[in-house]
Amino acid sequence: MSTYDLLVRGNEVEDDSVAIIGGGTPRPAQPLPREEPLEDPEEKARLISQVLELQNTLDDLSQRVDSVKEESLKLRSENQVLGQYIQNLMASSSVFQSSNTGGKQ
Repeated sequence: MSTYDLLVRGNEVEDDSVAIIGGGTPRPAQPLPREEPLEDPEEKARLISQVLELQNTLDDLSQRVDSVKEESLKLRSENQVLGQYIQNLMASSSVFQSSNTGGKQ
């Protein structure tokens, strides 16, 4: 018997994987019992409304994330262009050329 079997059986855990590991036959999956049925139509309507509101909020946030990603990519591209432009200016400017060669002498 494995250490896992001993630990699981020692804690008396009832689980499908335990039945399989322990050599038993697997049990069919059972639906989780509900605490109480939703018989109240007002409560049901409130929950549906809340779910719809949360779905809309999630959709809005997802769209916002997409737009921020697009803006980020655009800004990265612009930064690369500006960085290359600055490097080209520094390479062609005599001010930067003389200071670079003066420091090497």
